[in-house]
Amino acid sequence: MSTNNRQVRTTIRRLLDNLGGEKEIRQYLQRYSDLDAAQFAVIKIGGSTLQTDLAELTSSLIFLQQVGLTPIVVHGAGPQLNQALTDQGIDSEIRDGLRVTSPEVLHIARRVFMKQNMMMVKSLRDAGSNAMPVTSGVFEAQMLDSERYGMVGTIRKIHLDQLRHAVDDHVIPVISPLGETADGQIVNINADVATQALVRKIQPLKTVFLTGTGGILDGDGRLIPSINLATDYDRLIRQDWLHSGMRLKLEQVNELLRDLPPTSSVSITKPALLARELFTHRGSGTFVRLGEQLIAHHDWESVDIERLRELIESSFGRRLSQTYTANTELTAAYIAESYRAAAIIVHGGPVPRLDKFAVTEKAKGEGLGSALWRRLRKEHPKLYWRARPDNPINRFYFQHCDGCIKTEDWTVYWYGLDDMGAISRCVDHALATGETLY
Repeated sequence: MSTNNRQVRTTIRRLLDNLGGEKEIRQYLQRYSDLDAAQFAVIKIGGSTLQTDLAELTSSLIFLQQVGLTPIVVHGAGPQLNQALTDQGIDSEIRDGLRVTSPEVLHIARRVFMKQNMMMVKSLRDAGSNAMPVTSGVFEAQMLDSERYGMVGTIRKIHLDQLRHAVDDHVIPVISPLGETADGQIVNINADVATQALVRKIQPLKTVFLTGTGGILDGDGRLIPSINLATDYDRLIRQDWLHSGMRLKLEQVNELLRDLPPTSSVSITKPALLARELFTHRGSGTFVRLGEQLIAHHDWESVDIERLRELIESSFGRRLSQTYTANTELTAAYIAESYRAAAIIVHGGPVPRLDKFAVTEKAKGEGLGSALWRRLRKEHPKLYWRARPDNPINRFYFQHCDGCIKTEDWTVYWYGLDDMGAISRCVDHALATGETLY
């Protein structure tokens, strides 16, 4: 076995070890396999990622092929082109985010793109994958503004035939961002622009940007795991710490998702973590979805009780008491527009208590549960709740609580509480509360 193949097998084993449970993986595989082959995923790979993470990228793409999924790949080559132009003593200007492309720059850009394309295809083939280079024939273009940008193209039409044939035959197409005009002139196209145009044409379930940062970072440099644009975009775009590339990426993703079906999503992650991002609820990068509003109800009259009951019973696999709403003094119920996620806050004890937190399996994978939890943390700085020892989201609760106490029948969690007397009263109240699920 070659050294490259051994590295790939080692990485694939690591991917499998870091994925979720078998049920979770099967759920995602079923969702992806129900799609038209070309609508699984479009993956954009930056030039710097090709430089530093080719082995991890190769392993992750091969893993997808081994489970029967074939993505469409678009690559850039910015750093490589910068270096090639410097080596040739050619000045290059970036104007409005686009590289001004003279005939001389275009000549070198074509060589660089083809070299990077073949390097990636060779890496995939050497590791046993089926891959093909696509350096022309996809993007039909016209000059954007030859006086201002030189030989930079704007896409007029996208031809998918060779891409569809490739994925139908389980061959990964690796696309360079070069276009042709109607009279056959090759033009340079920004790789992000090419990717977004391709995504709008294909309408895939998943769009993935592989980057060095592995996602969008907050003001403290920490990864933002999920963004529900319907509830988070306006708040995030106002933040002083969201600037430059991060701000531009969020703006682009927001515009892109508004042109896609509501089931589509965008992930920003690292090559080595691609499988975890695609096959687990917790993901590995920043998961962005257009999402839906979370509506706050402060009385039961505004709630569709039957839809809420169906959500709770399907989530817990138990019957909800017929007198639940009549006997429960509501503080607030946060319910997604689709009734696929809900959190019920009730009176009782020193602070409000989270009585029910229910999210459908599909909604978990869409980041709706995370958006719901962020809403709770924002509007309820102090909260406590309980869960059965076999509750499948206890791991999530443990990660997001400030403390917990385990008994034989229940685990009681809390956050925002630091007074031991208040914590003790919350625990006592939680343990004394009657059961409402049977």
